Amino acid sequence: MNASRNESRNALSKDRLENELADKKPLYSAAEARAEADRCLYCSDAPCIKACPTEIDIPTFIKKIASGNVRGSARTIFDQNLLGWSCARVCPVEVLCVGSCVYNGWGREPIAIGRLQRFATETATAEGAPPLLAPAATKTGKKVACIGGGPASLAFAGYLALEGHEAVVFEKKAVAGGLNTTGIAPYKLHADAAVHEVEFVAGLGVELRTGVDVGCEDGAGPGRISGKKLLDTYDAVFVGVGLGADTRLGIPGEDGPGVYGATAWIERMKLEMSRAAREEVAGKRILVVGGGNTAIDVARECAQLGAADVAMVYRRGAADMSGYEHEMEAARCESVHLVLHAQPVAFVRDASGKLTALRVAKTDDKAKPIAGSEYEIPCDLVALAIGQSKLRDIAKELPGVELDSRGCVVANAATGQTGNAKVFAGGDCINGGKEVVNAVADGRNAARTLMARWAGKSGS
Repeated sequence: MNASRNESRNALSKDRLENELADKKPLYSAAEARAEADRCLYCSDAPCIKACPTEIDIPTFIKKIASGNVRGSARTIFDQNLLGWSCARVCPVEVLCVGSCVYNGWGREPIAIGRLQRFATETATAEGAPPLLAPAATKTGKKVACIGGGPASLAFAGYLALEGHEAVVFEKKAVAGGLNTTGIAPYKLHADAAVHEVEFVAGLGVELRTGVDVGCEDGAGPGRISGKKLLDTYDAVFVGVGLGADTRLGIPGEDGPGVYGATAWIERMKLEMSRAAREEVAGKRILVVGGGNTAIDVARECAQLGAADVAMVYRRGAADMSGYEHEMEAARCESVHLVLHAQPVAFVRDASGKLTALRVAKTDDKAKPIAGSEYEIPCDLVALAIGQSKLRDIAKELPGVELDSRGCVVANAATGQTGNAKVFAGGDCINGGKEVVNAVADGRNAARTLMARWAGKSGS
């Protein structure tokens, strides 16, 4: 993308373990893209648009690819989804736009919408290409702050910056991008590619302040700022903090080597582990506890890194697993297998503290442990993919911002408005954990609501 290589991308080691994992859906060539685009029917009442949380005009952007207008195609995408490049890679298109393609009902291969979207956005914003988008030349004097540097905040900040408003993103980690950078499976999106997109948004006039934690009294030290300070300094504040730490099981033997939270494991692999650290996985017996998409991602990553055996341990049946079926099928093709109706009860360690097995109890149809049914599954590493905590402290920092019974920020689903007129919110912190594209939609909708308010339009 058009912003220069910044410190965040330069800080990423070229020797990262995630670089061992190949792109599962490589970029189309121009000829391949035009051939696929020519298959599209350009439906006037396109079901694919309705299935997209950001409502991209899919027939139009595909038609522009077919006519050779790739930059125009990318602009059509960015009009609705400023992070359309990463969404093209990470969206579960099989259950969204591609799953809604009319060709599915005719027994024909649906249009590869995600791959076409990636072709348009990646080609049009390649380094060295002329700038595709530019912020308004005249500044409005309005200023917004975003807490968290993930997709929701980047979309909110980016759309406001394009209209001449000042936008500052505060991210407590050293690298911005949220889960796109730290938590997406590398075979879908590498960290340096995610940072590449962050630079694109920064190039629209968004200021990134990494290493800054929001949530303390003023003057508590460098790298920290209070919610009160933000409310006093900025015209509006957007909360896009995502979710917190991985949930733990709370069973004997959990504290010790060989047991990781799933998102912490993915982040470590993407940002910290070198290629030499592949030996931690290669030839090892891996268990992943959980039945969702994060669990599937970790299992597939380990399989691709050469684990001797990878199993997903789930306390219910296969039909109850929340992971997408197309992702589960891909995992099966990579020899990941399931251990169903199994409830972890203890981690087994030898005298030196080394993990040797996971003790589980068989469960009944209601996921209740069956007395006397315990057995051990030998393993070398266990990843826990059973959810994440909520970042509840944010409500204490911002008066009027409330949490629901789940610990999620209460906000209008259509506008992002919270109980404080100056505060908006979006992404995982309000929905409990959905897709990147949902977070982008939240940020964009909140930005449009705020701009309509500033323009004096009713109903905003």
